[in-house]
Amino acid sequence: MERRTIGAAALRVGAVGLGCMPMSWAYATSQQRGDRSLRTVHAALDAGCTLLDTADMYGPFTNELLLGRVLKERRADAFVATKVGLLVGDQHVVANGRPGYVRRACDASLRRLQTDVIDLYQLHRTDPEVPVEETWGAMAELVTAGKVRALGVCATGADDARVPRRGTAHPLAHAGPYGKTIRLLERVQQVFPVAAVQAELSVWSPDALERLLPWCEARGVGFLAAMPLGSGFLTGTLTPGQGFEPDDPRARHPRFTAEMMAANQPVVAGLRRVARRHGPDTTPAQVALAWVLARGGHVVPVPGAKRESWAVENAGAAGLRLTERDEAEIAALPAALGSWD
Repeated sequence: MERRTIGAAALRVGAVGLGCMPMSWAYATSQQRGDRSLRTVHAALDAGCTLLDTADMYGPFTNELLLGRVLKERRADAFVATKVGLLVGDQHVVANGRPGYVRRACDASLRRLQTDVIDLYQLHRTDPEVPVEETWGAMAELVTAGKVRALGVCATGADDARVPRRGTAHPLAHAGPYGKTIRLLERVQQVFPVAAVQAELSVWSPDALERLLPWCEARGVGFLAAMPLGSGFLTGTLTPGQGFEPDDPRARHPRFTAEMMAANQPVVAGLRRVARRHGPDTTPAQVALAWVLARGGHVVPVPGAKRESWAVENAGAAGLRLTERDEAEIAALPAALGSWD
């Protein structure tokens, strides 16, 4: 199994990680099963997916509790990444970056995860009422205390990339995708090194390639690619118009309307063509993950999975090498459309 380094942490993880959020938060909650999720985590570790990515807000708390049951037996097999900074209330989520809260939240995560150290502690979101330097400073103290090994930042999205209408001014028009995130990273780097950045990156969401990924590579910062399978669309298993459960975020996502799912089928068709050239057992999902892996040795895709078979399939992408022809064909795929396009 290929190994990859997560930035300044100098810790090595499997080439494909496991996003644990779907096991207990959003994404078809009626199909979330505790025992099946446990089997999925074990299967991922057995297949070499050592990075387990979670957050205290997933559930809330139940996702960390789930992983704790696995880590109690297999801590040495896992690279544990969790997050802090968001509180879940009734019908709302709020940011909390107060230093005292960060310290308490870390201790609570350690208890739930049944471990004495978190490998990567990520700032989920910044608190607009607390200077990020104060939040980050509290997180750095956790490293000094030996409770955390390295720190990471979760990007909020590439909203800076929105192009203003002709004839109008926009204060971030010059920034490009993830300009706001990069400015945040440069601020916290002055306090304590950033070991990893987590942001969306996939064949149909490549915005991070323009500035964020090069920023990380130039500084030896690891990159965790969130949603590398396009929230399931790039697997080719979703049908236009199939519908989603009301609490599934795809029910409100502009790329998951029946019209847009139909319009974006050429993207999946292109991945299928590439997969066929690599043999009958290669899947579009594995091609999509191999494409993310090929963006650099500091990139680790973190696909979500609720089933053992999906986790094992995803892990298999680490052994897939795309050819120049494959890369050219994927690069020529049409850009994904959303209902705003």
